[in-house]
Amino acid sequence: MNTLNVADDLKQKVLFWFRRDLRIEDNTALFHALRANPEVVPLFIFDINILSELPKDDPRVGFIYDTVVSIKSRLEEMGSSLLILHGDPIQLIKSMVPVAIYTNRDYEPYAIERDELVKQLLEGQGSGFHTFKDQVVFEKSEIVKDDGSPYTIYTPYMRKWKNELANQDTNSFSVAPMYSNLLKCKPLPYPSLGEIGFESSQIAIPPQTLDKSIVDNYHNTRDIPAIVGTSKLGLHFRFGTVSIRELVRVAIKMNETWLNELIWREFFMMILWHFPEVVTNTFKPQYNDLPWHNNDQHFKLWCEGKTGYPLVDAGMRELNATGFMHNRVRMVTASFLCKHLLIDWRWGEAYFAAKLLDYELASNNGNWQWAAGTGCDAAPYFRVFNPTRQQERFDPDFTYIKKWVAEFNSPSYPQPLVNHDEARKRAIDFYKQHLPSNN
Repeated sequence: MNTLNVADDLKQKVLFWFRRDLRIEDNTALFHALRANPEVVPLFIFDINILSELPKDDPRVGFIYDTVVSIKSRLEEMGSSLLILHGDPIQLIKSMVPVAIYTNRDYEPYAIERDELVKQLLEGQGSGFHTFKDQVVFEKSEIVKDDGSPYTIYTPYMRKWKNELANQDTNSFSVAPMYSNLLKCKPLPYPSLGEIGFESSQIAIPPQTLDKSIVDNYHNTRDIPAIVGTSKLGLHFRFGTVSIRELVRVAIKMNETWLNELIWREFFMMILWHFPEVVTNTFKPQYNDLPWHNNDQHFKLWCEGKTGYPLVDAGMRELNATGFMHNRVRMVTASFLCKHLLIDWRWGEAYFAAKLLDYELASNNGNWQWAAGTGCDAAPYFRVFNPTRQQERFDPDFTYIKKWVAEFNSPSYPQPLVNHDEARKRAIDFYKQHLPSNN
């Protein structure tokens, strides 16, 4: 086949659908598609149902676009190509009438609903929809209590996760020997970034290369925001440009603390799978009706990094400028919004979702509910981070703060929005007064 016409030549083909697995090697569904079928057509869809909610210069879209184009180039070196489409996945797939689609599972509510519609569509056409586990080591109900119920506390989940790891294959799926089963064709046309409605962002993308020296010393450096002490691979986990299996093997060999962080990611994915209502509601139902103060001006100042608490402000300004915030500082800024300002955690969660390069629904939701005391395995409502103490412990020389808060220690730096001791007492009284029962 010398040319490929989407309307005609792609009908009745086997498709491999890239989604949150933007790599060729060690890709579970791609491995199974190629092993079972000749002439597999690789596909990526810029989903308008997701893109319509994003700003035109969203750096994550630019990252995905560049990654997809890079994959296309690699496939063309093998004599194949990548079909890149823009639209509603249901309508696009319906028009293509594929023999089968192979893809890796996604556990977020929209993805689950979309995939169920795709499955029904394909079954109605007499086609197959084959999904595989790829973005986690354990999914859904693979790690549950002995009675089959899901864990809601991290530590016992983590212990069982590690115990079960010996029975779980974390080897890579070698795709290279089956490249010959990719459809041979000339390079396919594809839309520009502008044609899908976006433009380039000025925010830099962290590299996907793992610095093993960081992993080796992670337990000593992970809480210090002034240094590069974390992998910054969250974006690459989110979109699958790295293999979780490979990184788990590294973590097992090098650093258990880093492994525990990878397990936290899967714990929150499991929570989202079993309790999808947490997307809009609190995990603990008694927290659903808390009468948050929700002061618009306070929220605006928090977003801008002008609260008068230097560690909070440095974190928010780092987020706004780079799309990243150090994990220790994320906890401090989140606690400050919910506990000091008594603003609904959902406001902060939505702001982080819009700004974080490594935004992932399960982890963002889980960590915000943890900070607010409303979630599973949550910090008790009476635990209120003291931003000044946190600075004294983790940024004692103000190195991180001075990097991001240029006017720190000058007359132009704002006074604190609230007094910590008074805000702490107010927060505890607020929770006590409005919760129907003690935690």
